[in-house]
Amino acid sequence: MDWLVAAVFALVYLGMILGRLPGLAADRTGIALLGAIVLVGAGRVTPTAAWQAMDVPTMALLLGLMVVSAQLRLGGFYSEVTRRVAAASVTPPTLLAIVIGVAGALSAVLANDIVCLAMAPLLVVGCLRRGLHPLPHLLGLACGANIGSAATLIGNPQNMLIGQRLELSFAGYLADGLPPAVIGCALAWGVIAVRSRGRWSVPVRELEVEAPRFNRWQTGKGLAVVAALVALFLAAPVPREVVALGAAGLLLTSRRMHSRDMLGLVDWQLLVLFAGLFIVQHAVEETGAIAAALAASSAAGVDLTAPAWLFAATVVLSNLVSNVPAVMLLLPAAEGPAAGAVLALASTLAGNLLLVGSIANLIVVDQAARLGVEIGWREHVRVGVPVTVLSLAAAAAWLGLRTAIG
Repeated sequence: MDWLVAAVFALVYLGMILGRLPGLAADRTGIALLGAIVLVGAGRVTPTAAWQAMDVPTMALLLGLMVVSAQLRLGGFYSEVTRRVAAASVTPPTLLAIVIGVAGALSAVLANDIVCLAMAPLLVVGCLRRGLHPLPHLLGLACGANIGSAATLIGNPQNMLIGQRLELSFAGYLADGLPPAVIGCALAWGVIAVRSRGRWSVPVRELEVEAPRFNRWQTGKGLAVVAALVALFLAAPVPREVVALGAAGLLLTSRRMHSRDMLGLVDWQLLVLFAGLFIVQHAVEETGAIAAALAASSAAGVDLTAPAWLFAATVVLSNLVSNVPAVMLLLPAAEGPAAGAVLALASTLAGNLLLVGSIANLIVVDQAARLGVEIGWREHVRVGVPVTVLSLAAAAAWLGLRTAIG
């Protein structure tokens, strides 16, 4: 293997594990981009090969769906939903169930990171105004968003990548992903409710946060586009990225929503992370190192093309390097009819294990901290570990049943 390619690959994935490299201020996105720049600058990857290495359909699908989500965010949809949820006249355990259910349902068709970013501050405010401890409901938001996003091929970035690369049917995956997601949300509610018993109340506090005003027309337009998207994904033979870009184009031709504001809400950092990792991955694949590693692991009795091994490896890697880099590494081993569902469910559900396992978790923690609500790793792990173990067990059982029936 080329020494420079090996060194760049090692440093990039070390950065994925640590979140940074010692001595540098670059985050995961910056590290992936730097790795790609070094490989192109050193001639290990030509500019043409770098462009071809990027999975443009996946990135186009991501971009289109981010614009759709931006429409709903600017239209005040997330704010209105969260206010209504937080103000519901129900008991704390029931409110927790509603939070998990709403977060899960929204994350199945919209990006889970955006759902958490928009809902977390208003959820804190709503809970404190009622004298409810925000912690259980914030943990429910993060767990529900992660688990719910596993239900479809558009719920999170790694599922989009898996669906595009493996050319999975939207409806076919829905049959694999929806039942474990529903069961997982129910299990998350049970774990958090038991952990929070007798600790639901705190002194009432009045807080204010800025949020977009609810606009019925803009929200209605966004929801109509989402409904049309899902219908087309389910029934139309048109590529998903074309449908998503068409939806984005339609929403950008607005007379009231400025395109600068909508595009400002696009997660360009994530798109750059994808681009950098695609180029680094291409360079490594060209050396034959990944194929050799798969052959060596198979010879050692660890056949990553087998669903059980792939499931276990995905869980471990997702908590080491984060789920998107883990999926990119394991996609070459994804063979067989169940491989896509195994990768998608295992990588997504594993995100609840540790705080750093999912960007959605970090977003909830950061948004809560801005309002004086601290969520430490101990509080998270007490919920995250049992939720992850139980939801992964449910997913494995469901996939095993599907395979046996099939």
